[in-house]
Amino acid sequence: MMRTMTGTAGADDNVFQLIQSHQEKAARLPPIEEIRTLLDLSVRGVLSTFSQKYDGYPSGSMVDFACDADGSPILAVSSLAVHTSYLHVLSMHILFQVEVRILGFNSKPKCSLLVARDPEDRTDLLVTLHGDAIPVSEKDQAAIRTAYLARHPDAFWVDFGDFQFMRIEPKVVRYVSGVATALLGSGEFNNEEYKAANVDPIAQFSKPVASHMNKDHAEDTKAIVQHSTSIPVDFAYILDVDSLGFNVKAGYQGNNFKLRIPFPRRAGDRNLSNNHGGSLIPSRSHYSTEQHSHIICHDNGGTRRAS
Repeated sequence: MMRTMTGTAGADDNVFQLIQSHQEKAARLPPIEEIRTLLDLSVRGVLSTFSQKYDGYPSGSMVDFACDADGSPILAVSSLAVHTSYLHVLSMHILFQVEVRILGFNSKPKCSLLVARDPEDRTDLLVTLHGDAIPVSEKDQAAIRTAYLARHPDAFWVDFGDFQFMRIEPKVVRYVSGVATALLGSGEFNNEEYKAANVDPIAQFSKPVASHMNKDHAEDTKAIVQHSTSIPVDFAYILDVDSLGFNVKAGYQGNNFKLRIPFPRRAGDRNLSNNHGGSLIPSRSHYSTEQHSHIICHDNGGTRRAS
């Protein structure tokens, strides 16, 4: 949760108490499912390798990636890139395991990938995936290429001769969120736990949902946030959506917050079967009248009710 306070101390404390009370109870995806979903939908992160030039010191590079069906990050790396040479040198050690043991080299190309849900906000979710970078086998090339281009459709250069695909096989996935807030959370999951987790089915529609709501229904979003949190926010726009609710950035008297707004019940994707998606946002009537508990499905500018 991002919190920027500029008002009086008393007013700030009251607002913060309302927010904290609301946010502690707000429905969220389980951490492992949230992490799996974030990585599946992300396209860029910081790859850390061991420098061969500077005596094994960590070396960071900004890289594009996509995840395969198991959640393993896929990199399209050029032989001209420094981080590729570090991974390649380590990968070659695997071919010479006897010599590796004698010389004391690491037999696996260890690396990590850092992904931030919001790089501008250090209190938001940060995920670090530790694993081994392994070249993609010839038989998997076509499927991996398809998965990568689905996230990076303009990456025509993946077919250039100096590029190859590498898969980061997860060993441990660590996360931290809520740094410097009262909602601090952290933990880690092993390879089996991570791969067994599901990608949230609604999150894939997050961008069109948020775009549609922020463009055409900003007042509806503000009213929902006001009722849900009891804070008369000046504005609220949607950041992302999942099966259990949505996250917003809201403002109140010069203060900025990130808030979690839960759905009245878990949303399904049966009403979002087309490629354009739509938006699953609780209607204002749900929050004003207990008898009306439904979800408004906005699809290509229209609305319909889903029971």
